[in-house]
Amino acid sequence: MLQAPDTVDSRTLLVVTLHGFGGNPETMLRLTARLFDRPAVIAALQGPYQFFLGAKTQEVGYGWITGRRPSESIRLHQEMVCHVLEEAGRDYGIPPGRRLLAGFSQAVALNYRLAATRPDSVRGVIAICGGLPGDWDAGAYQPVRAAVLHLARRQDEYYPPRVSEGYAERLRRRAADVEFHLLEGGHQVPSGGREHLEPWLRRILPE
Repeated sequence: MLQAPDTVDSRTLLVVTLHGFGGNPETMLRLTARLFDRPAVIAALQGPYQFFLGAKTQEVGYGWITGRRPSESIRLHQEMVCHVLEEAGRDYGIPPGRRLLAGFSQAVALNYRLAATRPDSVRGVIAICGGLPGDWDAGAYQPVRAAVLHLARRQDEYYPPRVSEGYAERLRRRAADVEFHLLEGGHQVPSGGREHLEPWLRRILPE
């Protein structure tokens, strides 16, 4: 799904955003858009794995990776994201220096893998309520050139503080620019995330 402002200029950002496990691109598009003061071109991708959210519902969710041949899911994720970054970037005239990759929950670790595998793809990575790749410390990754903004939640039942509070140090082993915030709340995109995102954008992006 794609959302673009009426006017795209040299300050407009391209944000490729990915939902979490069981999520969908429609919801993630709306949640991502509210994080930005200035309207961006936002492309919300849909995970390739579709499933019913319960035995007694027709509601469908999507995921990005499974335990069966995970390397294929990692490859597919990177191909999908890079294709959209290049296509949308070219269509709207937005260079890599103004492209961001955002992700919630399950998508976060996959996005970190991409940033450490294709370091020139994006200027920044926005990670919300997610974790690090299992092989982050010992994997064959490149230095991350993108600036990282990681938003964790204090009441997150999947990524609790006892785990997430160590992320900043571990991220800095591969990324030079890491900003980490532990916010109140549970496993969801924070409604107050804009107050951390906007100062971060002003710091990492030229006017």
